[in-house]
Amino acid sequence: MPWETFALNLQKAKTERVACQWNCRAGILVSVSKGAHTGGASKRFVKSTPQSRMNYLQPIDYQTPEFGELYDELPLWSAHFGLSMLQHVEMRPGMSILDVGAGTGFLSIELAQRCGPDSRVIAVDPWTHATARLRRKIQQLGVTNIEVRDQDITAVDLPDNSIDLIVSNLGINNFDNPLAALNTCFRLAKPGASLFLTTNLQGHLAEFYDAYRDTLIELGHHSCLEHLDRHIQHRAAIPSVTSQLEAAGFIVYSAYESTFHERFVDGTALLNHHFIRLAFMQDWRSVAPAGQEQATFTALERRLKSVAQAQGELSLTVPAACIHARKPGSLMEISS
Repeated sequence: MPWETFALNLQKAKTERVACQWNCRAGILVSVSKGAHTGGASKRFVKSTPQSRMNYLQPIDYQTPEFGELYDELPLWSAHFGLSMLQHVEMRPGMSILDVGAGTGFLSIELAQRCGPDSRVIAVDPWTHATARLRRKIQQLGVTNIEVRDQDITAVDLPDNSIDLIVSNLGINNFDNPLAALNTCFRLAKPGASLFLTTNLQGHLAEFYDAYRDTLIELGHHSCLEHLDRHIQHRAAIPSVTSQLEAAGFIVYSAYESTFHERFVDGTALLNHHFIRLAFMQDWRSVAPAGQEQATFTALERRLKSVAQAQGELSLTVPAACIHARKPGSLMEISS
């Protein structure tokens, strides 16, 4: 492509991108007129309404093809956990690796490349829009040792005792039936094979939940506190994950704990963040009294802004763990 054509296409892309960014800020901008070939745009600001400010309460449909095509928040969130796993996971040439809940392939692609072409990675996820994107990424990267399966782990047809390494980055958080999933992993693992999984732990986003609790008390919604406590306590703890793994037959060897922080300028930025809306908002909303969601979150947003003003930012703590377990025995012991 001649340089002049490339430069013109780049300028056009910049113009369209600016227009898209402005148009996507619902409730703040209502129109954008683009200048031809100039990248310029005239913006008309309007005052946001209470309804537009509360758009974060609306659910996001992740099952659309467009969502899977444009989804980048999973690496944003899961990279903290996935990088921890990559620090600890076993790596040997020629391994057969099963990635449970592979999504768009962050971990599958890394392990396939880091463990070399003699390894084989089987990426399993029933989310077809995510696996479609994973296949395109594999093709673009030229990675040849990944097999993608659009299946729930419990439906995967692989030989028993055939996998050297099983990984699941935040997968246990999303299994419909964790014990059934772990039982399948145990069946597929070779004797002596390792399983590594990551999870966020109880204490996750504690600063947010403290503010939510104070807001419910302030508004007199004391009956909602038990619901909030149940929601907080459903997060994993290392003893509970250990119990699940042992119930499936694994032996837990190590739990590597770490902590990171999600930082926002204030409560408005937090509550409007796309990943927060996708991953947490509907559960948070369910804690508020029916019919009082908007009033509750208006008060909560105000309280979070006060916290941010006092501390200079809104920083939320995320405790995490990478847990290593093994299937008992070894192939040598089985054959002897």
